Amino acid sequence: MLKNIPIRIFELIIKNQLLPSEDYELLIYKTRENNYFLELSGYDRQTIPWELMVEIVDQRSQLLRSAFPEVSQMLVSHNIQIGAESDVFHVLWHYWIPLAQRLANRHQQIGRTFIQGLLGGQGLGKTTLGLVLEILLKNLGKTFLSFSLDDLYKAYSDRQKLKEVIPEMIWRGPPSTHDVHLGLQVLQQLRDRPSNKSYPISIPRFDKSLHSGEGDRTNPDINYQADIVLFEGWFVGLKPLPESAFNTFIPPILSERDRQFAIACNAHLSDYQTLWEYLDSLIVLIPEDFSYSQQWRLEAEHKLINSGKSGMNDQEVTKFVEYFWKALHPKLFFAPMLEDPQVDLIIRVGRSRLPISCLERNP
Repeated sequence: MLKNIPIRIFELIIKNQLLPSEDYELLIYKTRENNYFLELSGYDRQTIPWELMVEIVDQRSQLLRSAFPEVSQMLVSHNIQIGAESDVFHVLWHYWIPLAQRLANRHQQIGRTFIQGLLGGQGLGKTTLGLVLEILLKNLGKTFLSFSLDDLYKAYSDRQKLKEVIPEMIWRGPPSTHDVHLGLQVLQQLRDRPSNKSYPISIPRFDKSLHSGEGDRTNPDINYQADIVLFEGWFVGLKPLPESAFNTFIPPILSERDRQFAIACNAHLSDYQTLWEYLDSLIVLIPEDFSYSQQWRLEAEHKLINSGKSGMNDQEVTKFVEYFWKALHPKLFFAPMLEDPQVDLIIRVGRSRLPISCLERNP
């Protein structure tokens, strides 16, 4: 995460105060040298016209000033911590704001609802990103809807029947536990709703607290308009692998039973490919180290227990994380996505859960 812009500059922008000329030049210089979302096709980074950099910085400054109070309040109300207090400014400037601008531009270009796919495992900030984008896009005059693969989980009774067929399917999450047909209906309705028209579309929702944590369908939300839809999930956009990919055991896939479970999940992943066809773009969030997912989950459960609530012990967390690695092993399935031409952005996330780099494929 870049922290190369003095906080005083952001504070002056928020207060709508004129920046001293040396601070303004520093802001432009530091913005130009970062490797995030500068959509400047046709220009070498060091030869970007000054006038264009002024336009970029002024647009970001305006959006930062208008949206920061609401973003700050949202983070507090949802108990979301973004590293140190000063990190919020940097992640807004280098990451959230330019991404929101990118989505607004894409919607303008496509002339209909723009469906942005987001692939990322647990703890990588998918939910936080959706909450922030809603605020930023509102300030850009765009309506927004966040819709998760989790919202497509099959009903509790159907998943209980699935367990009878596949006993290894002990938790919801892997391929086959979602209603793909329902997802197709919803995404098609969202995509085909005429631009600037308002009519209701039922958005499925899932309550993870029902049935002692097993979860079940709950009342749907009604959406009337969405210029931009964020469809996110832990395997959104993933593609099935050839069965030969599972010939070699890779921890925690250590037994023939584990291998057969992995092969079955890979086969069920084929059923989701028609769902991914509705995505206009795909962003991949990938941790610097896949082991972070277990560390983050341990921290979350320790926090629950320390606050007096029920949570998983360390052994249960290990079993939980390994279950998902057995289903769709990140080292097997994520590596091909880094080379997939359909992926527009690859954002690497560090131990602090903040972005540390961004590779833009299709500006």
